[in-house]
Amino acid sequence: MGSDAHYPEEAPTHRVRVDAFSIDATTVTNAEFAVFVEATGYVTIAERDLDPVDFPDAPPENLQPGSMVFVPTRGPVDLRHLSQWWRWKPGASWQHPQGPKSSIDHRLDHPVVHVAYEDATSYAAWASADLPTEAEWEYAARGGLEGATYTWGDEARPRGAIMANTWDGPDFPWRSSGESSFLRTAPVGSFPANGYGLFDMAGNVWEWTDDWWTEGHPEDVDKPCCIPSNPRPGGLEQSFDTAQPQFKVARKVVKGGSHLCADSYCLRYRPAARRPQMIDTGTSHQGFRCVRRRRAEEQPS
Repeated sequence: MGSDAHYPEEAPTHRVRVDAFSIDATTVTNAEFAVFVEATGYVTIAERDLDPVDFPDAPPENLQPGSMVFVPTRGPVDLRHLSQWWRWKPGASWQHPQGPKSSIDHRLDHPVVHVAYEDATSYAAWASADLPTEAEWEYAARGGLEGATYTWGDEARPRGAIMANTWDGPDFPWRSSGESSFLRTAPVGSFPANGYGLFDMAGNVWEWTDDWWTEGHPEDVDKPCCIPSNPRPGGLEQSFDTAQPQFKVARKVVKGGSHLCADSYCLRYRPAARRPQMIDTGTSHQGFRCVRRRRAEEQPS
């Protein structure tokens, strides 16, 4: 698990054990999430009214339900400033992924987006499932290829094939070459499955895990007897952003990269890649899939 060859938060490479589990072959789609909402009446965080007391410095026009939407820039920009291509859009939600005038009518087989952590866990509980731990997710994403860079091997484009829905071309965030024919999300399963038959473990949308964010991984252990099993590192207090102490919002680990991952900016559509996501925030490139674990009474004696 992890990588010593890419971003510092992925290091060090270390060994873990996970118990048997099953994981959905695809991320949860708009059609599946709609069934959940119809059955329960659930309202996502992006659709709920905001309390001005919770956001004392926010401009009045932002104090209405909405979410963060990717908007391409008009030309090259300083890639250190994400605010240049992310916009708070009132009315954006899972049903209106690009804003109030958009819909999912022709995207029912696309991954549901604009789901915050609470939204994902609520769906999982309704489905008698859970969100994966980071270790479970990464094990599944590797598809049996131990130590490989990508979910399909070590070549970014084996025989020239596009293997995942990521940003086409080097000109992020203003110009896509359109090579894959997808500018935003793609229908689930549009690209080849990994060795375990799982689709979109790279690209398309980032995926929630159930683990609190940590700045890196623990050191590897040198004794087979002591390899950690089903690790759950970190905790709520350690997950806060130390660079922004004014934002006391806990963060969970998200995995897999998205359609906005460009090699020139964000080479994170890899099993080892990870980043933090505030639990109260959904975006237009954030989704999830579920796992199911063997219950204690089902364990072999």
